[in-house]
Amino acid sequence: MTHNARPDRLIQVTVLAHNEEARIDACLASLPVGEEGVHVTVVVNGSTDLTAARVRAHEGVELVEYEQGGKARSWNRFVLEAGRKADTFVFVDGDAQLVPGTVAALSDALTGNPHANAASGLPMNGRRAKAYRRSIAAERGLFGDCYALAGDFVRRMRESGIRLPDDIVGEDGLVRALASTDLGPESEWSSARVIPVEAAGFWCEPNALDAKGLRQQAARMTNYSLRHFQNRIVSDIMRGPGPKALPRELAALYPQYLPRFRPRLSPLWFAFDRTALARMRARVETPAASPSPRT
Repeated sequence: MTHNARPDRLIQVTVLAHNEEARIDACLASLPVGEEGVHVTVVVNGSTDLTAARVRAHEGVELVEYEQGGKARSWNRFVLEAGRKADTFVFVDGDAQLVPGTVAALSDALTGNPHANAASGLPMNGRRAKAYRRSIAAERGLFGDCYALAGDFVRRMRESGIRLPDDIVGEDGLVRALASTDLGPESEWSSARVIPVEAAGFWCEPNALDAKGLRQQAARMTNYSLRHFQNRIVSDIMRGPGPKALPRELAALYPQYLPRFRPRLSPLWFAFDRTALARMRARVETPAASPSPRT
């Protein structure tokens, strides 16, 4: 089935990119740039390479640059503060390429299910792609590489004053929770509010098996560990007072939580957890000198 954007529907496609000069061209080539009803914006945050210059070379693509890094911080600035209006907001990572028709398929899913707040694209490559697809279908999850939010949900999020903590690693887990609870506490969770879309998918280029690629993978694993501990904090908030109690930065709550955090006794995670906890402690000790993770 071929999906095309519809002229009576405004779709805002937001590409979040940090140092993606090697992949941003392929990402943009996979998007319906110039299609009626679709507006594509690349939000380049904290980049030190030629990502922005490459975006400028693409006709019909809007460039927004933020000097400060941090995916969640940039998400807040562009989605919540800039006040863009759209029927559907589609989010794509700058290193992802979309399956043809993905943008319209996500929008169609939300339009056809007015009680849903989010729609998720599915991974098409990688060693665990099949397992991830089954997990997303069964658990109504979403990946930050490609997902969509209903315009009404974004509007209500702005009006509620709820924001993503600027320093959260990976916005997708919290976005999924906010969509599933309809901006309420965890007790109001309904998986039906997130729709996996089989016709929507993305490819991501894996890290190369060289020294640079291995360093990138190690950094990614440390970020996964940091995300693990941050998620424990977020879960407490969602199970208790709810998302309106989310702090501007999770680091504000690190002193309260660090005494109870320990590395997982797993050969895979122990070393990365130790590094992540050291980073959290350093953030508490020198908050002004420790920038938020750039993910």
